[in-house]
Amino acid sequence: MGGTHVDPSARIGYLAWQVTHVMGARLERALRSLDLTTAQHNALQHLVWTPGISAAETARRTGFTPQSMGAAVNELVDRGLLVRREHPSNRRTVPLVITDKGVELAERARDAVERLDREALAVLTSAERSLVHSLLYRMLAELNPAALPPSGPS
Repeated sequence: MGGTHVDPSARIGYLAWQVTHVMGARLERALRSLDLTTAQHNALQHLVWTPGISAAETARRTGFTPQSMGAAVNELVDRGLLVRREHPSNRRTVPLVITDKGVELAERARDAVERLDREALAVLTSAERSLVHSLLYRMLAELNPAALPPSGPS
C-alpha cells in the first residue's frame, strides 16, 4: 500500500483533461446565452464547414454519440436553423443544410468561442499560442482526423 505518490499535474493527459473541463464549462455557459448546447453548436459549425453532411457524420466528427447529435439536430431543425434534404441516391443518408438564420447563429457562437479562446490564451505569448495550437492539431489529426476541417489548419 505504500507506493509513491505521483502528482497528477505531472501527466499531460491530466492537464489536458483539466483544461478541457474548464474550457468546456465556460463554453457551455457562453452557448447557453445563445440558447445552444455544445452538440448543437458543433452541428452548426460543421455544417458551415461542410454543407450537406449528415447528423451521423457530424456525430463521428465531433465525438458526440449519434443519439445526442440526432437530438441536437432535431432541435435545430425545429428551430428553423437546419433543414433536412433528400439524398439523391442513398435513402439512408439525410443531408443537412444550414439556413441563413442558422449561419447567423453559428457566427455569433463562433465569436463567443473566439472570445473564450482569447481569454484563456492571454497567459501565453504569441509564439507559445502557435506552438500549443500546432501540437494539439497534430495530436487531434492522429487521434480523430475526422474532427478537423477537410481544408487543413486555418
